[in-house]
Amino acid sequence: MMGIFKEDALKHDHILITGATGGIGYETAKAAVQAGAAITITGRNEEKLQKLKEACKQLASDAKVASIPADLTSDKDRLNLVENAIKQNGSITGLVNSAGIGGGDTLDKLTEEDLRKVMDLNYTSTVLLTQLVYQRMRDDDQKGAIVNLSSLSGLRGTFGNTAYSASKFAITGFTQSFAHEAIQDGIRVNAVCPGFVDTEMGRNSIESKGKRENKSFQEELKAVEEAMPSGRITQPEEVANSIIYLLSNASENIVGESLKISGGSVMR
Repeated sequence: MMGIFKEDALKHDHILITGATGGIGYETAKAAVQAGAAITITGRNEEKLQKLKEACKQLASDAKVASIPADLTSDKDRLNLVENAIKQNGSITGLVNSAGIGGGDTLDKLTEEDLRKVMDLNYTSTVLLTQLVYQRMRDDDQKGAIVNLSSLSGLRGTFGNTAYSASKFAITGFTQSFAHEAIQDGIRVNAVCPGFVDTEMGRNSIESKGKRENKSFQEELKAVEEAMPSGRITQPEEVANSIIYLLSNASENIVGESLKISGGSVMR
């Protein structure tokens, strides 16, 4: 975690982090406990959740870390997640919607099954979980912050990206519209929009792009990075630091924004 954050920046917060077994969610969980937060982590892989819990405890031995496996496409699992998170760590003051998948293809090859799978997890489940958390935050009279993981693909389209891009455009629109509503209850809603990130999902995306262009992964990575003003792709820790900033009171008047983290790939 960057030194700019105090160790007690999130001391009185309970942050629920979805997709915690993925690269960005994993680093966000670690950064949150270093900033003093109690956290609830969720994902489908129980083994990875346990490893993350142990990693968080190594960073902060007194950290409150609740690990609750869940399939966010399940109504029952979403409700169980929220209820047990509150039972173990108290009222939720922050939500990081980091769960998501890549996938899809050019429209002529896109199957209905793939489209529904991407939209269901990346968008619909995110909205429905947020609805549950928002209701509980209001019931508990909790102010706080919600950060959605969108993408540069939620700001502009690219070739062969119809399903994923549509799901992330939906998240960006949801963020902006919901921000108008939630701020009335003292809850700030924002999104982060990374470009290529050095995670398994990011590397798979670069590899797929390379295959379409008859390039190896290393050749495509080189081309991607050379096209960036910064000259490199983003590290997951950098996205996590941006999320912690948006969760903290350092960003009190930032509402409904989509923060680009892309090494200058998109400037507008």
